[in-house]
Amino acid sequence: MPHAHADHSAQLTRLSRIEGQVRGIAAMIAEDRYCIDILTQLQAVRAALARVEREILDGHVGHCVAAAARAGPEEQAAKMAELTDLLKRAMR
Repeated sequence: MPHAHADHSAQLTRLSRIEGQVRGIAAMIAEDRYCIDILTQLQAVRAALARVEREILDGHVGHCVAAAARAGPEEQAAKMAELTDLLKRAMR
């Protein structure tokens, strides 16, 4: 659902960097590199993705959820339900 809020250019830059890391990991696997080196890079990618996820979540709470809270109880309840569903999926 399109909406206007904070600029995500920093996250896009990070995702481009992560994309390069993933390509590098694929090359490492193709080159039959040492497993621990590959696993270390995989952990780095997971950490980088987690950082992007946290930043986007922070922005969502700071902008979208805050705006819904100002809009009224119905909008606030809808945003809280979205967050609850997101957290439930993350805990699986």
